[in-house]
Amino acid sequence: MAENNNKFLKEKEMEGQLAVDLYQTEEELVLQAIIAGNDKDSLEINTSNESVTIKGERKKPEEIDKDKYLLRECFWGKFSRSVILPCEIDPDKVKAILKNGILTIRMPKLSRTKARKVNVVIE
Repeated sequence: MAENNNKFLKEKEMEGQLAVDLYQTEEELVLQAIIAGNDKDSLEINTSNESVTIKGERKKPEEIDKDKYLLRECFWGKFSRSVILPCEIDPDKVKAILKNGILTIRMPKLSRTKARKVNVVIE
């Protein structure tokens, strides 16, 4: 019995990893994730020039005795995901939209000019 309790405690402490899709356009990087069962207040999104981190928690609508389950595939509990981005973004212009259980984070690419002509001034 103690072994089952230890397994249950470890299960409760685990943190799931959120599955994401990341694609790019000319102007931005777009990250999408299925976040069913969460509202905007249960999500934390942090961005820097080079990464994005999403944290949250899926709470069961009701507690069910684990012995009653016949099949158990859904992840309930805390989850997070950090992604190192392939290019720099402007963290001040990031927008996150949660619609129909899908989180979409739009991250404008930082536009850095590769080369710039410099005029020489004679003094």
